[in-house]
Amino acid sequence: MALVLGIETSCDETAVGIVDGRKLLANVISSSVEQHARFGGVVPEVASRAHLEAMPQVIKQALKDSGVTLKDIDAIAVTAGPGLIGALLVGVSSASALSLALDKPLYGVNHLSAHIAVDQLDNDKKVAPAIALLVSGGHSSILKVSNLATDVQVMGSTIDDAAGEAFDKIARIMGLGFPGGPLIDKESRNANPAFVDFPRGLTSPADLAKHQYNFSFSGLKTAVARFIEQTPGYKKADVAASFQEAVVDVLLRKSLAACKETGIDNLVIAGGVAANSRLRQLAQQRCEQAKINLSIPPIGLCTDNGAMVAALGSMAITEGVKPSQIGIGADSAASIAQVIW
Repeated sequence: MALVLGIETSCDETAVGIVDGRKLLANVISSSVEQHARFGGVVPEVASRAHLEAMPQVIKQALKDSGVTLKDIDAIAVTAGPGLIGALLVGVSSASALSLALDKPLYGVNHLSAHIAVDQLDNDKKVAPAIALLVSGGHSSILKVSNLATDVQVMGSTIDDAAGEAFDKIARIMGLGFPGGPLIDKESRNANPAFVDFPRGLTSPADLAKHQYNFSFSGLKTAVARFIEQTPGYKKADVAASFQEAVVDVLLRKSLAACKETGIDNLVIAGGVAANSRLRQLAQQRCEQAKINLSIPPIGLCTDNGAMVAALGSMAITEGVKPSQIGIGADSAASIAQVIW
């Protein structure tokens, strides 16, 4: 078992996690979301500065929580992409410095694969083969995972807004605030998800012929905006619930279709949107009906965190993947197929 320290700085969380094999020892997160809220979204320069300021203390706290020292660490893992380039470079530079100073191997890992890898912590579940639904603020993808450290294939992805982006934009239109996902989730509880039958993007027969596993939420966003504009005094909670239902319905329809086509009976849902209560509830119901094994990380491990990076680094070591070279770069638009740098 390798003791791995993972660093995550792809967006607005400065996070460090420490794992011992598949055992989670520490997971410390410093979020700059409040600094971005007044702008209605993440400001790259603000995020980068926040990472620089928070990094030393977050590392110290993770070591304290885990009860280990830097000398005990066997390897360093870091998110090398995708993400905000300035933010990524803070993490990669920090990890490279630690690797060089400690003479420990460095693993640059893919942020998207790491979201899936976190599901292996503190359990003995087999991660692959699986269909993975990855849903976050910047990504919505259906992946075929044969080996999470070496073989991840994209079956479909968003062609415009990601699910998390759609939540943020609708929350802004409704005057709920930022980030939109948790706010719409909260607003939707005890509301009527069938209040408005909003469109399900790319689900018509013609769309499915071209975009079987792709997603589109721009049309849904427009439909919600028009409904709000044309309906004075609308019920905010019911509109939020109806919007949320449309997003969740499409995500699960296509994911379960991918399971059926491939014959893979394991579905992993990961990423920040995986914390959504309606997605978790409906996924459980539909997977039980379809006899599909469902795995969703604990809510606290769905959003960006260092534990997921450390988990993927640990998996790479177990699979015998060669370490990255000191001086690796960051790739803001990295493909999911590039799991380890």
